[in-house]
Amino acid sequence: MMSDTLRAVILGIIEGVTEFLPVSSTGHLLLAERFFGLGEGGFWDSFTVLIQLGAILAIVVIYFAKLWKVALGMFSNAEDRRFVIGLLVAFLPAVIIGLIAGKYIKGYLFNPWVVCFSLIVGGAILLWVDQLDLKPHEHDATAFPLPMYLWIGFAQCLAMIPGVSRSGASIVAAMLLGADKRAAAEFSFFLAIPTMLGAFVYDLYKNRADMSADHLGIVAIGFVVSFITAIVVVKTFLNYVTRHGFTLFAWWRVIVGTIGLIALALGK
Repeated sequence: MMSDTLRAVILGIIEGVTEFLPVSSTGHLLLAERFFGLGEGGFWDSFTVLIQLGAILAIVVIYFAKLWKVALGMFSNAEDRRFVIGLLVAFLPAVIIGLIAGKYIKGYLFNPWVVCFSLIVGGAILLWVDQLDLKPHEHDATAFPLPMYLWIGFAQCLAMIPGVSRSGASIVAAMLLGADKRAAAEFSFFLAIPTMLGAFVYDLYKNRADMSADHLGIVAIGFVVSFITAIVVVKTFLNYVTRHGFTLFAWWRVIVGTIGLIALALGK
């Protein structure tokens, strides 16, 4: 029988590694629950959302200087204010669609078959985008045109389907709209802050009855592990995709999705 502490560490690593890579953290967590018996039950469903706060904090720490500058300047500097508005514009579609269709999505789409097919299709899309001869003209994630922020926000909503990947959807959309790989990845990190924070607050309120003082230690372990892992992954990921693109992550998705489908077909 696996201890709760070990579960928390493993799930924290999965969250920290996959949240900001274009491979779908939700999809990987669902598959881990299905095939390895991790995170079963009401508390563990909430746990996987709560430890996202650790990953959010990693982004805040890495980009603290830039975020602090924006926070100080958004009332006096037009460029900083425009970026904050752009971030809110990109965040808004997820709020609206989440409130309207969130219950349906969780009720019908959160199953391993959907995850596996989404991983494979998303991998194919990443391979396709990586082969395109794109001519990027946007090199600063804080200075995209406002309509571009909105379209990226709509694309992010596709990640409500488990296995699609929030970062993957926003990165692909940004690149197709003219961003270079680094700027596209950085904006997906910035957009994660309000998106994941909103999901954290909503899930904490909705499942407050499942939480108790006994759970705080387990959540703290997952939080710390996801925070440390996410810091390492984000710093490595940015440098890697700038030089090598997304082929590695595309094939990762395809392989994991295919293995999952085979296991499901065999009744696992």
